[in-house]
Amino acid sequence: MVTNKAHQRVAKHERKRTTSDVHDGIEYNKKIRKINKEFLEKVTPPPSPSDATKSSDGGSEPDVLPTDPACDPDHPVKITFSDVSSAAFNIKNGVLRTPCNKSANLSKLLDMELYFKKEYLQVTGSFKERGARYALSRLSKEEKERGVIAASAGNHALALSYHGQQLGIPVNVVMPVFAPLMKIGMCRSYGANVILKGDNIGKAKEHAMRLVAEKKFKYINGYDHPDILAGQGTIGLEILEQVPDVDAVVVPVGGAGLIAGIAVAVKTLKPHIQVIITFLLEGLKTVQQHSAMGRTYVWYALSRAVESDTCPSYTEALKAGKPVMASVRSTLADGLAVPMVGGNALATLEGLVDKHVLVCEESTALSILRLIEMEKAVVEGGGAVGLAAMITGKLPELRGKKVVTILTGGNIDTTVLGRTIERGLAVDGRLIRLEVVVSDRPGGIAELASQIAHMGASIKDIFHERAWIATDVFSVRVKVVAETRDRQHVAELEEMLRSKYDDVSP
Repeated sequence: MVTNKAHQRVAKHERKRTTSDVHDGIEYNKKIRKINKEFLEKVTPPPSPSDATKSSDGGSEPDVLPTDPACDPDHPVKITFSDVSSAAFNIKNGVLRTPCNKSANLSKLLDMELYFKKEYLQVTGSFKERGARYALSRLSKEEKERGVIAASAGNHALALSYHGQQLGIPVNVVMPVFAPLMKIGMCRSYGANVILKGDNIGKAKEHAMRLVAEKKFKYINGYDHPDILAGQGTIGLEILEQVPDVDAVVVPVGGAGLIAGIAVAVKTLKPHIQVIITFLLEGLKTVQQHSAMGRTYVWYALSRAVESDTCPSYTEALKAGKPVMASVRSTLADGLAVPMVGGNALATLEGLVDKHVLVCEESTALSILRLIEMEKAVVEGGGAVGLAAMITGKLPELRGKKVVTILTGGNIDTTVLGRTIERGLAVDGRLIRLEVVVSDRPGGIAELASQIAHMGASIKDIFHERAWIATDVFSVRVKVVAETRDRQHVAELEEMLRSKYDDVSP
């Protein structure tokens, strides 16, 4: 009871406080905070350089990550033909001059003179060596001594590691934890310091930029550094020397660094040559148009909300008129899966590209299969999308013309290659999956196998189940994967099975 009365007296006293009392209290608190702030400013020493990299919780990460001065999207740098020609002179003794050979088989199949620029023959297996070599050679003496750093899950990391070793420059590579073990091992074999950090390339880059702040490394962007663009452009110069009367050059695009360099070289020397870029989209449905940067671009609306499983960053940049972040998912063409197109590359490309072509994952798998069978070449997904555009008939205007496409790299994981070949066979009508309901009495499945063999198809896999079948208990659903000759053979096999069985489905 005493306690309750005391509480009541306190509450009554508080209610009697006037507005002026409250105002005076607020002003008093403001004065105290001001005095404390001035005192702390006088007694607190300025932060040391090492403190600048510490976060508010005492960790070792900076609150604000440094930006890459060479790749500022608000102030993009356009490379010129002189940049490309300088790069060509600089790297001529450091990288391979890859062949650009005519494909007799695919030229006949596609009704055009088709040439392949074989960049997968570089030492580390991709065109990335050109830009890496040029960027490293352009470093100052101090930068070479401190070393360079990059975030990459693949070809750029390999190229930097190899040429850093050749030039005696320390190389640090931040790779996502999911990076292929083979590529991690190869980078280390070239003497690079490999750091595994983050579950995607974005997180890896964040960590790389923290190390830039701490160690003062030089960061080299793999697809947007001006020296990288100039180095990649040397491919265009070689194409014009090797196939001087070429009508069109078809180039894959991810971060757009490769196409930017090639377009500058080709359009400067021979403006009439078509420059066509190819990139991967899924679920093509309807055609739409959009104007950006004074040009009209064509792309496809999709049957699903996700625009691309590979590199939506380029089309998103065209829509916005500037580089924007886009979501990226797993894809066969992992080399093209860049979350944001380069600002320097996008600015350089303005007015230089004649056509944009979209291809799907299935056609890319088929292209890899065609290259293995007809060219005896093992090419990764990102390097095969140029051929995919022609195989699927998306460039009919090139029939009868002389065309060059770049096979950009050959660093495809062995297990992925096996799955890709099977997928390509399925797209080509040479691998078929069927479900057939047959009698579960003795000889039912054997009869089905006999019918398939009689048609000249070879059973690759067979599986049967009884518990989930909706018909009578004396039936069994059999799933068959069989090898066939072509799509016509598939149609004949399906027709025969439907004539003998009531329930046949793909």
